[in-house]
Amino acid sequence: MKKKNVVYSIATAIALVLIISCSGCSGISTGFTKVADAITNPTAREVYAREFKDNKEQFMAWESAYSNAIADSLQVTLPYGERGDFVPYSNRTYAYTFQLEEGEVLVANVVKDSVSQRVFMNVFEQRASGWEHAESNTTGDSTLEFKVAETGMYKIIIQPEVLANTDFFISLNKRPLYAFPVAGKGNAAIGSFWGMERDGGKRNHEGIDIFAKKGTPVVAVTNGTISFTGERGLGGRQVWLRDGLFGKSLYYAHLDSIAVQGGMNVKTGDTLGFVGNTGNAKTTPPHLHFGIYQSGAINPLPFVYQTNPVTEAKFSRSFKTTQLKVKGTANLRQAPDTKSNTLGALTANDTVALLGQNNDWLHIQTPAGKKAFIHKSLVREIKG
Repeated sequence: MKKKNVVYSIATAIALVLIISCSGCSGISTGFTKVADAITNPTAREVYAREFKDNKEQFMAWESAYSNAIADSLQVTLPYGERGDFVPYSNRTYAYTFQLEEGEVLVANVVKDSVSQRVFMNVFEQRASGWEHAESNTTGDSTLEFKVAETGMYKIIIQPEVLANTDFFISLNKRPLYAFPVAGKGNAAIGSFWGMERDGGKRNHEGIDIFAKKGTPVVAVTNGTISFTGERGLGGRQVWLRDGLFGKSLYYAHLDSIAVQGGMNVKTGDTLGFVGNTGNAKTTPPHLHFGIYQSGAINPLPFVYQTNPVTEAKFSRSFKTTQLKVKGTANLRQAPDTKSNTLGALTANDTVALLGQNNDWLHIQTPAGKKAFIHKSLVREIKG
């Protein structure tokens, strides 16, 4: 494998040399660029950066705005939505920090009036050493999906191209990695959660209990292979589903009956068995105990908990201009909530740039470049 990587590196280097040395060979250069891109897989931002070769000053301003956004501290809770306008040559960036849990999938989307105007999205994960890049959207794509492998704090930076001049709606949603394990049921059927005490505190619940009528189908939450079926221990009649060759083991317990056999390959939605109360659940209402294991038990709730996505129709706009004036003393907030941290304060007649609106809260930038949220009642449009 290392030898192959060396060959790719040499090929890329040769292509770049030929591109640089061959003046007037635009067709050849384009061909070599495509070959090099196929090998190096550049991000959408890196591809766009090539368009600045004749305007380094403009590129530096655009790049500086992106670098500064990494230091932004604004926090939101998902799902989150924001409406606004992209303004050409403004070099505005939109950075949001939020918590995600293992088993969730971040779904970021930017709806624009003009589909031809590009938007660049990059996700970062917080590490001890700082923010580490984790995912990017592809060129021309206004949607990004990111599977969360580790619970923690994450940041997304959204930056339009320099000439972008369009309305936008940013939506930051999350969905579970897996389907729901009981047919026809959802969050409301979950009656016992991860970590709850069992046997008078002698042990903790290593899963979630989903209550349903006896005989309700229990289904595969993902494609996989049945690794075990049978009756044993506290779980009674049970099915174990392996998610991938070296993936997680999914545990379905207290089944009334089993519909699959070991070694079978199943697809999402296939029936594995039926809700019951076997094992140590004989004295409780029928339910499915659902657990996830990989080098120990994992909280399965984020893997199946369903969240309603935000939609543009539920978000209003209060101002027609992007420059606003403060009415009086106004606190700048870290999040769109009066209980969030205060980042500073403005006084009467201070001006701010409106980046976007999250219903009653405005995402603004001060003349000094500070980003914050401010309540819409505290500002007014600049007349004249």
